[in-house]
Amino acid sequence: MQENNRTVRGSHFLFLWFGAAVSIAEIMTGGLLAPLGFKQGLLAVLLGHLAGTTLLALGGYIGAREGIPALFSTRISFGVYGSYLFSALNILQLVGWTAVMIISAARSANDVTRLLWGWDQLQVWSLFIGALVALWIALGREGGWKKLNMAAVVLLLGVTVMLSQVVFHDTGALTKEAVGGISFGGALELSVVMPLSWLPLIADYTRFARNRQGAVWGSWAGYFVGSCWMYIIGLGAALVSGSADPSAMMLAAGLGFGALGIIVLATVTTTFMDAYSAGVSFANLVPAWNEKWMALVLTAIGTALALAVDMELYQDFLLAIGSVFAPLFAVLFSDYFWHGRRQVTAGLLVDWPALAVWGIGVWLYYQMLEVDFIAGATIPVMVITAILLKLVRQVGGQQKQAGI
Repeated sequence: MQENNRTVRGSHFLFLWFGAAVSIAEIMTGGLLAPLGFKQGLLAVLLGHLAGTTLLALGGYIGAREGIPALFSTRISFGVYGSYLFSALNILQLVGWTAVMIISAARSANDVTRLLWGWDQLQVWSLFIGALVALWIALGREGGWKKLNMAAVVLLLGVTVMLSQVVFHDTGALTKEAVGGISFGGALELSVVMPLSWLPLIADYTRFARNRQGAVWGSWAGYFVGSCWMYIIGLGAALVSGSADPSAMMLAAGLGFGALGIIVLATVTTTFMDAYSAGVSFANLVPAWNEKWMALVLTAIGTALALAVDMELYQDFLLAIGSVFAPLFAVLFSDYFWHGRRQVTAGLLVDWPALAVWGIGVWLYYQMLEVDFIAGATIPVMVITAILLKLVRQVGGQQKQAGI
């Protein structure tokens, strides 16, 4: 990474990640925690995001320090072909996220126009939002996620305050007790997995940072505050009204036509990052291909998928992301921070022991979901995976010393 490409200040990361967190998907996920009641739900949100956002910041640190994209950094632990595997998996999850974000926003926007004017055109909204995401990408790094993003986030901050007033003007939500339907561990996992889903992306942006501290702390604070706030709004709305539907909240706030702009803007600032990083991951597979053009192509694919996405599978989609990327980054973080492996090894095509540990971690993740551990699945799995990798590296080191 050339130094003249490092132009992004800490304040830009603060705005970038706050804007990424202000999304309909985060409000909807917060609503899934409502059966816990407000107090336990709030505790799950804060603890889960404290863990998940800290992991996110560690990924951002690697990008800021080494000046490399997120999936390229996996070559440190898994080799070139290993990074290809994870790039392909990341492209799948990001195209999936693009589709989920577009369809969730399109449904909310369509609800608003149907209630206000009787205009019911879900597919048209999906195509329109997908086109705006493509436009945001086409504006490029300087226009797309610096100048415009900072202006957009100022507006979204005001909207967030307004939604909070709508949801919590009646303090009855604060006294709601648990009714069952989700365990504390399950709620904690849904809070951890949202920031975790951004781990394969964050270094794509922090590699452009002027300094590491600004990138890490700006990203951490922006995402932690924004995402916790969205979860709490969704939690409170579901407790009060039985629904975490953002369109209903905005209409209740008297926003009317303005609700459309807010829904679209919140979606574009988030979905842009998914689509752009999908292009970056594709560039790891085929370096000769331009990442911006690939991002535009993958946006088109995500938009097409949005026309047929089943939102009932949303929670399973989140957990599938956790199963893949929790053990992946446990291996990378263990190598980078614990074992001091901070450079890509020349000529390393596949690190089979690391891939084997990752595979065990994926299997273990689903076992932990079955157990329904109070600490969720991500954190225990990452700790166990890191310890297992430590043992594997020690055995490998001993074998090399013995000449085996």
